Amino acid sequence: MNSNETNVWQGRTSQWVNFPAFLLWGLLALTVVLLPISAGVILWRYLVVRNEEYELTSERLKLHSGVLNKTTTEIELYRVTDTQFEQPFWLRLVGLAHVVVISSDKLSPQTQIRAVPEARALREQLRALVETRRNVKGVRVSELE
Repeated sequence: MNSNETNVWQGRTSQWVNFPAFLLWGLLALTVVLLPISAGVILWRYLVVRNEEYELTSERLKLHSGVLNKTTTEIELYRVTDTQFEQPFWLRLVGLAHVVVISSDKLSPQTQIRAVPEARALREQLRALVETRRNVKGVRVSELE
C-alpha cells in the first residue's frame, strides 16, 4: 500500500450465507450414518466463509479467500464500471445483502462482496471512491451502443 492509500472499509462474509446448507446438513446429521459426513461438510463450509475477507481502500478493492491456499484478488477502483445491490429474501430478513462489482479487470470482471451489513451504504461509498479515483487517474469511460 502506498503512502497516499488509506483503508476505508473492511468486512467479512456473514455465516448467514451458509444457513440453507447448515440446515440441510444439520437435518441429515440426525441420522447416525450421515453424522460424520455432515459434520465435515458443515465445518468446511464454515471455514470457507470464515476466510472470505474484503478490504476497500482509496485505490483498490481487495478480496482475500482460501482455507488451505490463500488468494488475494485486487481490483483497481478506476477499472470498476458498475455496481449492483442484491438482497435475496432470506438475507433481507437478517439485514444483509450482496454488492456486485463489475469491472474491466481481466481476471475479475465480476466480483461479489457477499452477505455484508449496510451494503447500500458500502455500494455508495464504493461508487464515490471509483469516481474520485477515475478523476485522479484521468480515466474516462465511454459507452458505445
